[in-house]
Amino acid sequence: MKNKAPTPAITVFGIPNCDTVKKARLWLQDQGLAYHFHDFKKDGVPHEALARWMQAVGWEVLLNRKGTTWRKLDAALQASVTDAASAAALMQAQASVIKRPVVQWPDGRISVGFTPERFASLLP
Repeated sequence: MKNKAPTPAITVFGIPNCDTVKKARLWLQDQGLAYHFHDFKKDGVPHEALARWMQAVGWEVLLNRKGTTWRKLDAALQASVTDAASAAALMQAQASVIKRPVVQWPDGRISVGFTPERFASLLP
């Protein structure tokens, strides 16, 4: 059996060119914390993870209604997002409507968005 490098306990989900994701990743690096980055653009939105995030923080928190992607959506499509199922379908189809970053912490907690204070409070 081969020895594999341990998987970092922190996973950051987002889009690499998002300013908030950049700030979050830099903060983690500055703290000397290893993390895995999951790129929505390259790797998609994991269905099971999305369900877990929605259960942890609620679809209303996860859906970024203030972002450019949401504002560019057709008004009828925006109006059709009324519950967890419709929000999940949209987030699977258009990952850019997910508020970023989504972080899975070592203890399983999920956070959405970034502030240094919030991240510091979530460290083990």
